[in-house]
Order: sequence, then C-alpha cells, then structure tokens
Amino acid sequence: MHFAFTSEQAMIAETAASLFAEAAMSERTRAAMADGTGLDRALWAEFSGIGLAGVALPEVYGGAGLGMVELAILAEAAGRHVAAMPFIASSAMAASAIAAGGSEAQRAEWLPRLASGEAIGTLALGGADATIFDFVPHGAVADLFVVAAGDRLALVTRDCVTVAATVTMDQTRPLARVSLDAAKGEALPFSGDALAAAQAAGCVAIAADALGGAQACLDRTVGYARERIQFGRAIGSFQAVKHRLADMMVDIEQARSAVYWAACALDEGSADAAIAIHAAKAFATDTYSICAGAMIQLHGGIGFTWEHDAHLFFKRARADRTLLGTPEWHREQIARLIGLESIAA
Repeated sequence: MHFAFTSEQAMIAETAASLFAEAAMSERTRAAMADGTGLDRALWAEFSGIGLAGVALPEVYGGAGLGMVELAILAEAAGRHVAAMPFIASSAMAASAIAAGGSEAQRAEWLPRLASGEAIGTLALGGADATIFDFVPHGAVADLFVVAAGDRLALVTRDCVTVAATVTMDQTRPLARVSLDAAKGEALPFSGDALAAAQAAGCVAIAADALGGAQACLDRTVGYARERIQFGRAIGSFQAVKHRLADMMVDIEQARSAVYWAACALDEGSADAAIAIHAAKAFATDTYSICAGAMIQLHGGIGFTWEHDAHLFFKRARADRTLLGTPEWHREQIARLIGLESIAA
C-alpha cells in the first residue's frame, strides 16, 4: 500500500510548519504558560486568520471543508512546537460536536465563530448527573462549553458557568474546573452523534499532537548527539546512544502509520475506524512518553533544567496520555471490539 499526502495536504503541512517555526517559539510558549492561560493569542489569531482553525468544518459555516487527515496534519505540526493554543479543545472536539450533533441554528451561530477563532470552545465531560466538570482543557479561556453529562450534551456559554483554573502539569494546555450551578444550557438535538464525533476527532488530534512531539524529541536529540563531544567523539557514535535513537525512530514511524490510518478511516467511514482510533491514541501517546523521557536522559544534565525545552515535551506527553483516556483504557476498548470481553465474561 502506498500512502502519500495530496498536493493540497502537502501545502497545508508546509504552511503550518512555516507558521509554527516562525511564531511558536519557546519564549512565546513560556510567556503563555506564565500568565496561566496557556494561550498564545497572537499565534491563535494568525493560525485562525489563514483558515486553519476551521480546516475540518464545512465551507458553508466558514470552514475549509476538509477532513480528519488535514486536521491531523495541523495537530502534528502544532505538537512539534508544543504550541500554546486550543486547537484540540476548540477545533477538534467542540466544533466537531456541534457540526455532528447541533441544530441548524446552533451550527450557524457557533461554527463560523469557532472557525474564525473569534470564539474558543471546549468539551467538558462528566457523569449523567454532573454539575461540576473537572479537567476541562483550555476551560479558563473558553467562550463556549460543550457539556456532556453522560450521553446528554448541551451548549453553555461562558457567562453561565463558574470556571476555576486548576494546577496543571502541562501549562501549555491548562485544565479547569467548570461548575454549572444554575446554568441554562441549550441541548444538542443529536447528542449521541455529537459525543462520538468529539471523541473521535479529539483522539485523532491528540494522537497526531503526540506524533509531532515525539518527532521533535527525536530530531532535537539527534542534533544534540551529533554535536556533543565526550571522550573525543560525538556521543551519537556510541552504540548505547545511537541504538536508542534508532528505537525512537522505529516507534515514531509506527505511530505515524497508526495516526494517519485512523484519520483516513474516519474520513472514509471505514468499519475499522473505531479500532484505528483507539490504536492511534494508545500507540502514539505511549511513543511520545518514551521519546520525551529518552530526550531528557540523552541530553544529560542540561535536559533536566528549566531553561531547556525538554520538560515542555515531557509534560505535554503526559497530558496527551491521559486526555480522553489512557493508553491502557484504549487497549481495553480494542480488546472489547475484537471480541475478547465476551470470553472474559
């Protein structure tokens, strides 16, 4: 099988890579972390301004009318730079939920605003009777909450909820606690479709973010291993170092296949889509954690310092592992889908 990006997809990848290389610099990411928002507003405005925030939304609502492969391309590019912006929360999860399960009026009101970056959305998950929702990504800067209480979804605007930022390991994607109190939500008429779409798009985007981050860990560590001299030789010439880097590359290429398999399966409505999504989320986020840990260790003492960016990748890797389910949970879902749960029962 031969899989390659189309010329349009390659152009999107080049555009995103160029944007993040110029604008998603470490200094700006750290500034967004320091102010507690995890949001580089200038980067988000520039990203949205060229139509990338609405890449997977229908053109009639201000989007580009493309699909999950293009969304994954952008998430991968953002992940390579640990970009501090709400692409996964707003463009992947909230917008997908409204597009799949909202009424025509809800789509017309919110999707153009999400596509343009004028409004930021996010997804808040809780139990059937929940009024308090924890671990809401980019909740502190969101204008719109797609609230999922069990299998019932509703839209709640910022002025109707109480939001409290929480201490978060990955400060480039801070979490928040959202309390509905007496909030008046507007139910999504097709909640089942909305929740499935939000979770599917979210998992693919997180997996792609992890893929980009893992690739950056490898690239930066290879560069360091070629320059760092010990005992008169570049450390990359030592077997213990170069074989570990080779292992990282092998894992990353497998993760890349899993991510774009999932994105293609979603776009094509394949019967394998559910398994592909769980596989991508589990494998890519595990790979990112392994690569981020190796990056720190292979950089030696400097890799443990605050000044070096290695900790940004390590923290994002930990966050990617847990958002929308751990790798262990996703593997359990794969086992269920291939019929192993019935054997255990």
